[in-house]
Amino acid sequence: MAWLILGIAVISEICWALSLKWAATAGTWQASIVPIALSFLNMGLLALAMRGLPAGTAYAVWTGLGAVGVIIGGVVLFGDRVTPVQAGFMALTVIGVVGTKLFATA
Repeated sequence: MAWLILGIAVISEICWALSLKWAATAGTWQASIVPIALSFLNMGLLALAMRGLPAGTAYAVWTGLGAVGVIIGGVVLFGDRVTPVQAGFMALTVIGVVGTKLFATA
């Protein structure tokens, strides 16, 4: 169950980071509420996942997949560019997360 919660936390992390850019471009105070709300959800889910997972494992998966997800989201939503070298390092990050999951004790 902790891994499922962590997966949802990763998704909320990606949404949070992308909402920061959206709020900055929207430029309204109402848009600023979205990343604030997602921040609370995001941290709450991470804390909940850490009840059943080691803190280092949960944090590594959360930040690694979150970073890759934000890069992909930036490409899709905002037209950000990714070089082949960056894509290769993103793949290494995903490989590291998969390895972390495969060899986790929880």
